[in-house]
Amino acid sequence: MSYVDTILEPGEKIVYRTKPSWTLYAPAIGLVLCALIVAGLEVNFVGLEAVGLTIATILAVLALASFARAWFQRVTTEIAVTDRRIILKHGFIRRHTIEMNMQKVESVDVDQTLAGRIFNYGNVTVRGTGSTFETIRTIDAPLKLRTTVTAR
Repeated sequence: MSYVDTILEPGEKIVYRTKPSWTLYAPAIGLVLCALIVAGLEVNFVGLEAVGLTIATILAVLALASFARAWFQRVTTEIAVTDRRIILKHGFIRRHTIEMNMQKVESVDVDQTLAGRIFNYGNVTVRGTGSTFETIRTIDAPLKLRTTVTAR
């Protein structure tokens, strides 16, 4: 059972859920491509096969570590909008949670780069009354999150 499901108040309903964007895997994908390129190039250089294979193996191990980190970040992060509040939870052993009542939300800002617009991810800053604000970084469908919050 997810964290958000365990803290719902009686009668509270989840309106929208999202996760960090799949683009967290981009460094791992880049390292895998580099490993494949190095492994492919080593065939063309006689006498340097061991060096090329070693470099390709190191890149592959780094790609695996980067993939594991991105996967763990996606799995341990929950973002939800209910009919009463916005909930953000990230972390596993050291958990960090933020909850803001809908009545306290003053504005919701979305920042997207060109790549963010193409791949539909971005940063969302939720500003509450009393000048408190929280930025939720690199999430899927940030405009849908903003629309969900501001439509209330």
